[in-house]
Amino acid sequence: MKLHAIFIAIFSAAVASTSVEARDNSEDSYGFLNIPSSARAYGLGGINISDICSDINYVDQNPALLGPEFGTQVGFNYMRYIASSNFAGVKFGKGAGEHSAWGVGLQYWGYGSIESTDENGNKLGDFSPKDIAFSGTYSRDITDYWRGGATLRVIYSAYDSYTAVALATDLGVNYYDPERDLSFSVVVANLGGQVKRFDEAYHRLPFDIRAGWTQSFGSFPVRFSVTAWNLTKWHLPYYDEGDGSERDPGKTVDSFGSNLLRHLVFAADFIPSEKFYLGIGYNYKTRTDMSSYSRSLLSGVSLAAGLRLKAFSLGLAFAQPHKSASTFMVNISTRLSELL
Repeated sequence: MKLHAIFIAIFSAAVASTSVEARDNSEDSYGFLNIPSSARAYGLGGINISDICSDINYVDQNPALLGPEFGTQVGFNYMRYIASSNFAGVKFGKGAGEHSAWGVGLQYWGYGSIESTDENGNKLGDFSPKDIAFSGTYSRDITDYWRGGATLRVIYSAYDSYTAVALATDLGVNYYDPERDLSFSVVVANLGGQVKRFDEAYHRLPFDIRAGWTQSFGSFPVRFSVTAWNLTKWHLPYYDEGDGSERDPGKTVDSFGSNLLRHLVFAADFIPSEKFYLGIGYNYKTRTDMSSYSRSLLSGVSLAAGLRLKAFSLGLAFAQPHKSASTFMVNISTRLSELL
């Protein structure tokens, strides 16, 4: 009960802090923290904090999803992102008794090579901007149905001659009823700030509060998920490019319906057995953020598939957020205890 009270207090403090952050004149940054390292999560819309699976790569979505049932696991992830960006990482997790688990991870975001010039446009050479995060996660069962967890990240960023260091914390709770296959989660994500700035400007982390629901019905082997995110603010306007004609030149959209949909991510995963799954997600915010005159039909839609062979699991995901940008992710994980 003490642990339960601590998490409630932390959530309350995080919610209260949003009004203070809204008055801050600092700049939002560190958007890469919202890019998943799990192929399954990416295929389920990019944000899913309540889907139950024993894959160490998935823990970035919600630290409360880590548990002793994971055993001792190692996971690797790679993503070919937009343009020449490449992201990769490794994670390790281990159960600690019957009610706890811990994990560590290293994640790398590389954005390719960029030309460096002076104020007159003279080329000075090339540089490769990058972000690196070291993470530690701990989770513990609160009751038979509730589990809490926390992740601490140390983030190092290097953009040409500028460097920065930040600390970020994710706090999560998950309720899971195996008899109804019902999962509900709440996560406070990216709570923290910069320790060392790039320059005089202070860049904020993308602080967020998220809630997620996942459930299957009867014997039908499909789980449905709805995830609400960006809950620290209601208005999420976007610019609709229109069709490029004078009759439809484009406009800013900030209606009730668009704001509601831009807060929600919908997903479903088909799980006929423990060794195979297929997933699909729809993220309306991704679709509208990437809007253009001729938007891709697949924009906002993501797909995932997974296969487990003995001690190894393979996960794949694909999305095309923009008509000229396809993204692909692969995960590999293994239970070390099953290899020995």
